[in-house]
Amino acid sequence: MEWKKEIKILTWITVVFVFAFFMPLESARFKEAIMAMFDLSKWYAQEHVILCLLPAFFIAGVISVFVSQGAVIKYFGVKAKKWVAYTVASVSGTILAVCSCTILPLFSSIHKRGAGLGPAIAFLYSGPAINILAIILTARILGFEMGIARVIGAVVFAVVIGSAMSLIYRKEEKAKREEQINFPDIPEKRPMWQTALHFFILVLILVFANWGKPGNDVTSGGWFWLWANKWYITSAFGLLLIYSLIFILKIKWQHVLIATAATAISGFISSSPLIPMVVGIAGISIITLIDKKDPDNKEWTLSSWGFTKQIMPLLAIGVLAAGFLLGSTHDNTAMAGIIPNEWIASLVGGNSVFSNFFASVVGAFMYFATLTEVPILQGLMAAGMGKGPALALLLAGPSLSLPNMLVIRGVMGTQKTLVYVALVVVMATVTGLIYGGLF
Repeated sequence: MEWKKEIKILTWITVVFVFAFFMPLESARFKEAIMAMFDLSKWYAQEHVILCLLPAFFIAGVISVFVSQGAVIKYFGVKAKKWVAYTVASVSGTILAVCSCTILPLFSSIHKRGAGLGPAIAFLYSGPAINILAIILTARILGFEMGIARVIGAVVFAVVIGSAMSLIYRKEEKAKREEQINFPDIPEKRPMWQTALHFFILVLILVFANWGKPGNDVTSGGWFWLWANKWYITSAFGLLLIYSLIFILKIKWQHVLIATAATAISGFISSSPLIPMVVGIAGISIITLIDKKDPDNKEWTLSSWGFTKQIMPLLAIGVLAAGFLLGSTHDNTAMAGIIPNEWIASLVGGNSVFSNFFASVVGAFMYFATLTEVPILQGLMAAGMGKGPALALLLAGPSLSLPNMLVIRGVMGTQKTLVYVALVVVMATVTGLIYGGLF
């Protein structure tokens, strides 16, 4: 086995050397792809790591530590009622409003706690796919029928793909069911409503801290009001978090108030919301790590750190690769990757099997932040993209990405990841073909 390891090291050294030796620095396309790679990485770091991923890691930590394995098994386990498990999993995205990367620590957490493969996969797919604001934006910009098709498609995909994965790996699921039948009913450490309150406070902080602007031409209405006041709303949930830390987790009120004061001061002296978010997360980390009353509080932060170590390196590699290959398109920035956008637009016109399949594959590998898929598709449709391929990309894109695949592989292995990706791509292709034929 030792020689295999040495050959693997030699292969990587050779690949890096050959790439460096033949690097086409004189090519304008290559230079732009390199800039797109770093631009996407910078934007991702600024817009998603602090406001999206870090809160998501702490939410995953809550599931891992405060939610008992028995509770996860009750609602998501292989012996849970299927209609309950799949219903909860398939509509979860309506309250989470997360992207394909932010959902990963939450998926990893419930998977490790004993959730059945089917419901866990349904949760993984639906989390980014059924974001309510993205659905509304899709209907408003791309057409009402496209918005309805996206809603129906996302829910159906979550249930069908989850059920298919459960069926394909039924032997493993049967073995897990036999283990869980004998799993003892361990009483909850605290009332379930307290854990749920703490969990949903963190979820709502994540949701409103990342609430996107409805559109440049929208200056009124409920969605715009929520966006305009999102930091006041986030602060209100921050106050509820203080209550939760003191009265639910029983952390010393003096420590909580010191962390709160530091967060508030940083908010007043900083023009960026990132600074108080960092200070707040650091404050929670410190006061839970030094807490002596309940070891679970310390374990919460350590578990969150465990998810961070597992997921962040793979995400970084994936974001760099996605930027280099497919470019960086966000806000008012449009930088091409090594694969020209014109090629993509020319390959997804009409409603052929190939155009739908190609759109599904591109969507599966491309990274879309929450809501960004809509303006990108608007541009592609203006360039000649068919309605069928557009829906195929919408159903494959938000829930999958190259960074997402790398992390999923680390959680459930290469084979299951390939099967999951194949199911998403095939279903998106067929759905796009049918939709394109109807509209």
